[in-house]
Amino acid sequence: MSSSLSPAVRDSSTMLRRNLLHARRYPSLTLNLLLTPIVLLLLFVYVFGDVMSAGIGGAGADRSGYIAYLVPGILLMTIGGTTVGTAVSVSNDMTEGIIARFRTMAIHRGSVLIGHVIGSVVQSVTAVVLVAAVGVAIGFRSTDATVLEWLAALGLLSLFALALTWIAVGMGMVSPSAEAASNNALPLIFLPLISSAFVPVNAMPGWFQPIAEYQPFTPAIETLRGLLLGTEIGNNGWIALAWCLGLTVLGYRWSKNVYDRDPK
Repeated sequence: MSSSLSPAVRDSSTMLRRNLLHARRYPSLTLNLLLTPIVLLLLFVYVFGDVMSAGIGGAGADRSGYIAYLVPGILLMTIGGTTVGTAVSVSNDMTEGIIARFRTMAIHRGSVLIGHVIGSVVQSVTAVVLVAAVGVAIGFRSTDATVLEWLAALGLLSLFALALTWIAVGMGMVSPSAEAASNNALPLIFLPLISSAFVPVNAMPGWFQPIAEYQPFTPAIETLRGLLLGTEIGNNGWIALAWCLGLTVLGYRWSKNVYDRDPK
């Protein structure tokens, strides 16, 4: 077992370094995707903050309260945006022929995908830390959360990043070009906009509430919000966990099936 595990670990580590080097050499895509949640955070806090907080709370404007409500959703939106870069990167590998070359080399077969996935999760968590730092700088505080809740929040963010990364890898592998991969991955950016990231679900029109509620981002946002603010999360934690596990399995099987196909 150790003899088979060692090449897998070695080759996966090599592919991980390759993908991290690519991200460092071509940072423009990552920076563009990172700027989107930061701009939205600043826009909704400083331009719409008073109006939004008054509408949600019904007791007058409270920008600091809206910052506390907004930041958890923006953090998960950051993960969705970062994984778009993964879809583009995987599509580039597919269309440029490097995947076909890797198939002919004496390397562990799954290491190519594993390198992309781990590299994307690392980038997603790093992006979340940077956006969270901006949130803290403008007034976000998590004083009511315990250490255990902080650890649970980090675990949720990592698991959510893993789930969306596998979906993004599958999108990248079936896309004929980098532009198509970027377009196919747009739901990962669009879904947070119609979730509870900016306003509660019960404040939305009745016909729209099922759209916002029955999707992966809303339960994950509500769970993260409860963990960071030390409030109740209800059933959202189990629902978010089920979404994460389901998307991970779906994305993994999808990506593996496409990768294992004989090239035409």
